[in-house]
Amino acid sequence: MAGSVHDSAIYHKLFDAGDASRLFTDSAEVRAMLIVEGALAKAQGSLGIIPELSAAAIHRATLEIPLDPGTLGDPAASNGVPVPGLVAAFRTEMQAPEHAQYLHWGATSQDIVDTGLMLRLRQLLSLIEDGLRETLRDLATLARDHADQAMAGRTYGQYATPVSFGSVVAGWGHPLLDCLDELESLRASSLWVSLAGAAGTGAVWGDEAPALRKALADQLGLRDPGRNWHADRGPVMRIAAWLTRVAVALGKMGEDLVLMAQSGVGEIRLGASGGSSTMPQKQNPVQPSVLIAVARQIVGLNGTLHGAGMARQERDGAAWFTEWLVLPQLCLSAAAAVQTARALAPGLSPARDAMAAVFDRSQGLMQAEALSFHLAAQMPRPKAQAEVKRLCKAVIASGGTLQDAAREAYPEVDLSPVFDHDGQMGDAPDQARAFAARVTAP
Repeated sequence: MAGSVHDSAIYHKLFDAGDASRLFTDSAEVRAMLIVEGALAKAQGSLGIIPELSAAAIHRATLEIPLDPGTLGDPAASNGVPVPGLVAAFRTEMQAPEHAQYLHWGATSQDIVDTGLMLRLRQLLSLIEDGLRETLRDLATLARDHADQAMAGRTYGQYATPVSFGSVVAGWGHPLLDCLDELESLRASSLWVSLAGAAGTGAVWGDEAPALRKALADQLGLRDPGRNWHADRGPVMRIAAWLTRVAVALGKMGEDLVLMAQSGVGEIRLGASGGSSTMPQKQNPVQPSVLIAVARQIVGLNGTLHGAGMARQERDGAAWFTEWLVLPQLCLSAAAAVQTARALAPGLSPARDAMAAVFDRSQGLMQAEALSFHLAAQMPRPKAQAEVKRLCKAVIASGGTLQDAAREAYPEVDLSPVFDHDGQMGDAPDQARAFAARVTAP
């Protein structure tokens, strides 16, 4: 097995991260770092920190000269960071030492790596946003079309009270909408430029340091945090935490779908399923299982990432290296979750007959709460509860239905409103429609 499923010729389509896969390659990292170096030179030239002619030459060269990531392996191994090797290789390839000497003027490696990372994370967030919006449109249609479809609600794996299939779908979608609502704030609070120099003081640039940082941020379309954040990994952790919440929300949908698709329940049609090498009857819930697996992985990776948030002093190599180990996997798995949900959502449909059959199998016990409140109009509430508990125990022990037992015990009471499961869904249909309206609201 490959070191990562995302790099595996066998597994990468099962855990398909889509276009996000191109953001976490050596070539993409080198490209991002060169973009930062070119923008830095341009900003420094405009402020007179380096000669404007050299700034223009460097900026143009960063757009034209490709660097082979393979040549950076040995320097990265000895320096613990790829930037010294990148700078040396670029100066050689530029073949203009009079200009190349001004490349990387006053910056530190972390400025280039972190800012390049933010460029790629910005693209990732846009891809995630697009995938979520498409998934939510499909879920909104599903919720609206099946808002009145009654099904068994379950708590602790046991029958509870009737719910609407549409409200279940809404329960999957609302957390994703919440994440989308927070996305612009996340971008503002976390997609930061990093430019602070060797120990985070910007001393090389003197009084020009704040203006230079702002100019670089403006050129790259990133936010200027107004300060150094070399040892403050908050921006990275906030983005990772948001991606984790997206993955967990989709993982919950996956968990529900696996339970709904299991033999003996069969309340959902997935539209696509997997086969077994030996059991012809199998229709395995592959896509929901992917959602669950990557959510579990991401939760663990996010914990590791937050554990590395306690960076020592002005820069902490071990904490930084830990980010490199876990953040790409977290990002790609989050993208895979969204891509999987995007492919899964359009094919979902309720198995109405199976949902209806559950009410027959439940012996009317899902109406126990409704019966206790109905009887409370005839007697004190504690007595009504005790009576319904007694009837439920008798039905469970001896068979029959709660409806028949209640009619026998209270022939004078009209029980018809109680045992109409379509009328016992409360505001579940309204919840489904409200979710659909929220998705489609301008």
